[in-house]
Amino acid sequence: MRDIAVFSGSAHPELAEEVCAHLGVPLSPTRVSRFANDCLEVQLLANCRERDVFLVQPLTKPVQEHLVELLLMCDAARGASAGRITVVMPHYSYARSDKKDAPRISLGGRLVADLLVAAGAGRVLAMTLHSPQVHGFFSVPVDHLHALRELAAHFRRYDLSRTTVVSPDLGNAKEAAAFARMLGARVAAGAKQRYADDRVSINAVIGDVAGRDVIVLDDEIAKGSTVLELLDRLRESGPRTIRLACTHGLFAADALERLGGQPDVLEIVCTNTVPMPAGDHTDKLRVLSIAPALAEAVRRIHKGESVSALFDARPAG
Repeated sequence: MRDIAVFSGSAHPELAEEVCAHLGVPLSPTRVSRFANDCLEVQLLANCRERDVFLVQPLTKPVQEHLVELLLMCDAARGASAGRITVVMPHYSYARSDKKDAPRISLGGRLVADLLVAAGAGRVLAMTLHSPQVHGFFSVPVDHLHALRELAAHFRRYDLSRTTVVSPDLGNAKEAAAFARMLGARVAAGAKQRYADDRVSINAVIGDVAGRDVIVLDDEIAKGSTVLELLDRLRESGPRTIRLACTHGLFAADALERLGGQPDVLEIVCTNTVPMPAGDHTDKLRVLSIAPALAEAVRRIHKGESVSALFDARPAG
């Protein structure tokens, strides 16, 4: 593929390498250095002039470090006369800061979007944003992909005749309903209240889960407090089996170990939008690759073809 240059920050170079392998292009090198005063400096070590430049960087821990690195990559590409700069951001962590739900609170989702555009981003390729309105925070085009097809392909290996897809809350119920239609399954949702980042209450599960094979679907699992609370409510109804699925497997604060230690959880499925945390391990974890989807989206963006036709179509139902 000609006139394309793909660079990676330090957040998830393995994913960038896999995307490049599917595209059939080399991953261009990047140098990140730090001055004595702790400031970062980024140098893109390949020609960018008039090329279609793609910068791959999920915003993962340490988020602020990786964000500044991404901003500097955008600035370096713009200064090198890139023809177009597309930020490939498989995980946009600031998407959770999407509303003014308390007095004098910051709106990080919009602010970081503005920073990326100010730094030179002309387009954004994202995966499973926390809420649909985040798309509108960007003043440049956004191609918003989802991982439902990859997750559905995995679960179709099982007998789905008695399956119910459960959303932990009503906010994610639309995605859960779309996923359920892909699988020919029923859908249910938890009635959730959040009191703090790691403290939630789920009073009930709305829908039929008794004696059924449950797939809990969420956009991300961080500390796992919501999922653990949902599991308690599900057990009250007596599901036959329980599996967990999400796009972004952050698994902070030993969440993977705690979820994997639940004896009735048969499987934990996520994608590789973010690297798996070092040290945590469970035999129940299945990591699916979204590199082929990202690579196809990059190819279509580069060639001016429709991305939504491939990724955003929902099955009828």
